[in-house]
Amino acid sequence: MPAAAQTARWIARPLPYLDECARKFGDIFTLRWVGAGTMVMVCSPELIKQVFTADADVLHAGEGNNLLEPMVGKHSLLTLDGAEHLRQRRLLLPSFHGERMQAYAGVMREVTEASLEKWPLDEPFALHPLTQSITLDVILKTVFGMGEMPELREKLVKLLNLSSNPLTIVPAFMRLDFFNVVPWAGISKLKHAIDTMIYEEIARRRAKPTGGNDVLSMMLDAHDEAGEGMSDVEIRDELITLLLAGHETTATALAWTFERLLANPVTLERLRADLATGSDEYLEAVIKESLRVRPILPIVARFVKKPFQLGGWEIPPGVRITPCIYLVQRREDLYPEPEKFKPERWIGGKPDPYAWLPFGGGVRRCLGMAFALFEMKVVLATVIPRVRMRLADGKPAKVVRRSITLAPSGGTKVVLEERRKKDARARAA
Repeated sequence: MPAAAQTARWIARPLPYLDECARKFGDIFTLRWVGAGTMVMVCSPELIKQVFTADADVLHAGEGNNLLEPMVGKHSLLTLDGAEHLRQRRLLLPSFHGERMQAYAGVMREVTEASLEKWPLDEPFALHPLTQSITLDVILKTVFGMGEMPELREKLVKLLNLSSNPLTIVPAFMRLDFFNVVPWAGISKLKHAIDTMIYEEIARRRAKPTGGNDVLSMMLDAHDEAGEGMSDVEIRDELITLLLAGHETTATALAWTFERLLANPVTLERLRADLATGSDEYLEAVIKESLRVRPILPIVARFVKKPFQLGGWEIPPGVRITPCIYLVQRREDLYPEPEKFKPERWIGGKPDPYAWLPFGGGVRRCLGMAFALFEMKVVLATVIPRVRMRLADGKPAKVVRRSITLAPSGGTKVVLEERRKKDARARAA
């Protein structure tokens, strides 16, 4: 099949396309996309382990992600490789250490409760925009530590909505900055305005340090072994990565989790009962299973810099190897009845890092994984005990493309039938 036809199918219907390829070709197959070049797709844990444990000078994750560069910049953890990536990751790691999550819990609950009070009763509405609002407010407060920042918030929402069009992938595949390509040239001014606001905030904080525990303050205080701190451009790129990539993926994961629970009422009631006992075991299982059946990103990528032996094949430089999150998490030999939403499969067990990889894997696993999982737990544990909802049309949502992510059709349309008052004991806690 010509590369143009393969690219069109990938953009229009990525999951049916992947399913068809896996049925025809098995655990490893080659695709050719316009602009992005040759992609070797792998979907077995054994092959994925080889990719995730390969030497960093042989397989470049940052170069594999260079389609994201127009949005997040050259100094994002997503687009860096080698020593630069390792330095940046070490500088950022303290901001996302597991122990810090508890410091953010209060903000997460507060934002979720404020949003929940505004959800309309007895009329259909989309959950996805509301989970986006929750996760964006959480990021703004925990990253900047200074309220909602309404002007920045408004511009970020506009930028994200404008760039969510699936067609923005086309210029990215062509190695073009879609902010400067018609018909997206107009939003380049919006991106510039956001950058200006971020640089102004960085300058203000450098001139008058707050000494706070927010992520920006910690970035400004961080220094490497040589005593060097992060530059303004490095901080900007990491902030944009957090503000856009971080909040959008978590919001979509939440929208999918609510959708899966509402489409499986027995599972929802078990979760409600388990939360009532103060346990979070089943909640964690629900989140893992939601991320398995509805991954937000279908693939991750590594760019081959030197010849790489993958199973029985030698992969030449210039090729992208793409572990397929979607396909490996749908393998029947790993997950019996893979299409079914069965959180019970996770009780008492830990995910195989080469068979469950919604956050990528290896040394390049998403730095914000702990933050995202913790935020999902807080939001779900806050909302589920207080509401009775149903899917608006009684049917499960379909998977639709939202730029590079896979989101629920209609944004998970629901009807809120009951909103209970907040329990006084929970409020005191």
